[in-house]
Amino acid sequence: MSDTGPRLLVALDYQNTEQCLNLVQQLNPADCRLKIGKELFTAVGPSIVESVQKLGFDVFLDLKFHDIPNTVAGAVSSAAGLGVWMTNVHALGGERMMVAAREALAAFQQKPLLIAVTVLTSMDASDLAGIGIQEQPEQVVTRLASLAKQSGMDGIVCSAVEAAQMKSIQGAEFLTITPGIRPASAAQGDQRRVVTPEQAMQNGSDYIVVGRPITQAENPAEACAAIAASIQGL
Repeated sequence: MSDTGPRLLVALDYQNTEQCLNLVQQLNPADCRLKIGKELFTAVGPSIVESVQKLGFDVFLDLKFHDIPNTVAGAVSSAAGLGVWMTNVHALGGERMMVAAREALAAFQQKPLLIAVTVLTSMDASDLAGIGIQEQPEQVVTRLASLAKQSGMDGIVCSAVEAAQMKSIQGAEFLTITPGIRPASAAQGDQRRVVTPEQAMQNGSDYIVVGRPITQAENPAEACAAIAASIQGL
């Protein structure tokens, strides 16, 4: 992987700009990038992207676009216009949707990385069975990852449990972004398929997403720096 920037992505799960910036101003852009998802983006809009970029942070805009191809192409184009470092679509939208998203970036000189979500890390086999999918999560992830690569995506969001297998099947350059990361001392929360930051990197994760163990820590800056240091060189 040629990227020399931080491999730790901090999830900003807030509902207002003040809370978000209070946290971000404590962090070091040398330690982490930032993930802005549906909660924050819906509450305060695109201005939050510009605000944290001005503080020196790269942004992963995590809105998991999943709609008809033309709509997703427009959404991805809008994300690129914000200057984000990475954005994503949902692989369940299918090949035509993902190809349309990729083609929408052709007009941009500075293209964000375009990633596909496979199976949410909050889902296990029983959740998949509830929507009529009888395969194990790992099998579904493998199938969707192949479709994503075929469609020209730069990589996938998956569990770190599946990262090594994804690298083996899809190749080392196909990126793996892994949420569901918890330091050994942290609570598991609502994630099901979780690993530690060190385990994630050893499994082949290119980028790890960490939320509450940093954002709800007594000293977020220390917590962030400690995780960043723990994966340095892995």
